Amino acid sequence: MKRKVVYQQQQKFNYKWKRKVFAAILLGFCFGSLVLMQCQYTRIMSLRPRFVQKPKIAFLFIARNRLPLEMVWDKFFKGEESRFSIYVHSRPGFLFSKGTTRSIYFLDRQVNDSIQVDWGGASMIEAERILLRHALADPFNDRFVFLSDSCIPLYNFSYTYNYIMSTSTSFVDSFADTKEGRYNPKMAPVIPVHNWRKGSQWAVLTRKHAEIVVNDTTVFPMFQQHCKPADPSKEHNCIPDEHYVQTLLAQEGLEGELTRRSLTYSSWDLSSSKDHERRGWHPATYKYADATPLLIQSIKEIDNIYYETEHRREWCSDKGKPSSCFLFARKFTRPAALRLLTMVNLPHIQTLYMNRMCDEILRNSKDLMEQPYFVPFVAAWLMFYVLQRHEISSIHLVYVSGGQSVLGANSNEAIRESKHTK
Repeated sequence: MKRKVVYQQQQKFNYKWKRKVFAAILLGFCFGSLVLMQCQYTRIMSLRPRFVQKPKIAFLFIARNRLPLEMVWDKFFKGEESRFSIYVHSRPGFLFSKGTTRSIYFLDRQVNDSIQVDWGGASMIEAERILLRHALADPFNDRFVFLSDSCIPLYNFSYTYNYIMSTSTSFVDSFADTKEGRYNPKMAPVIPVHNWRKGSQWAVLTRKHAEIVVNDTTVFPMFQQHCKPADPSKEHNCIPDEHYVQTLLAQEGLEGELTRRSLTYSSWDLSSSKDHERRGWHPATYKYADATPLLIQSIKEIDNIYYETEHRREWCSDKGKPSSCFLFARKFTRPAALRLLTMVNLPHIQTLYMNRMCDEILRNSKDLMEQPYFVPFVAAWLMFYVLQRHEISSIHLVYVSGGQSVLGANSNEAIRESKHTK
């Protein structure tokens, strides 16, 4: 009887032991399978192309209401959605909806805390700070480009992006303001006169410099108090947006981190203008008749800028090679911009029309050749087409081309005079 009990206990013990061994083997198999699956998954994922978010350029538009040149920018931004972001400062309450913009890129891109901006007041630089504050909320925004509602791009997006991102510096038009008495001695000692700078407000800032502008609590209050426009009849007065960013960065000792020129072209050579409306403190406005291939080409051929007050010539370069100085230009009216845009699109329309005409001629060549007017008509058409094609091609190259091969180094220069850069 005892043997039977011992045998049963031994059998029970062996059964439990086998169960434990089986459970251990099963657990080991499951764990091994999981490890193998994880290895295979890691290997497969490593073979897949990874999407890495590239640094973006934030385009910061300062507008009165809507953007009259949105159709030009729509063409510029198309297909590059992962490499840019847009912020618009317009009058308070204005919304970029389907009723106010035809471009999907500007829908709802207005900042929600805009202020009323008055020319020549500190409200302009406050609007710039508001735009930067919104743009800095996106960690992928790495460059910050200020643009007016009358600006147009001179190159395609890829060339513009590579040009801006190829250097670690900000592009800030900045020079010593020695000719004009704009400096208010009341700014001392907070802002000493040797840090007083002037230049265009249309800057391109790195993220570091954008953060400095937004976080500034010293220079900005001084500008609010002591930098104000005087009576227009007086020659000298203080326009905050022409001094603020330049002076702030000089005050912070960061001029060594700047390319001291603007990437936005404005025409100040108004001495020969017969249009009295074009004279004064504002740059020339390009109207429909001005929008020609020659104009765009002349802007793109500028490869150096001379600063009279510093006797300094700034030679323009891209990745160490001579290049055009400007990526954008202003001030263009809507008709002028539409004309340029039409010229860009015309080559495709003309080519299509010419192909259809040739097909028609080939299909009816026997009947047409018997007509007395056929040969002179074709000769006249070909001459017209070649001449038009030549003109259109030049603006197609000048306005659309993304490469600097269109231009060569030359002695053309832009002279920065001691005038308002509004």
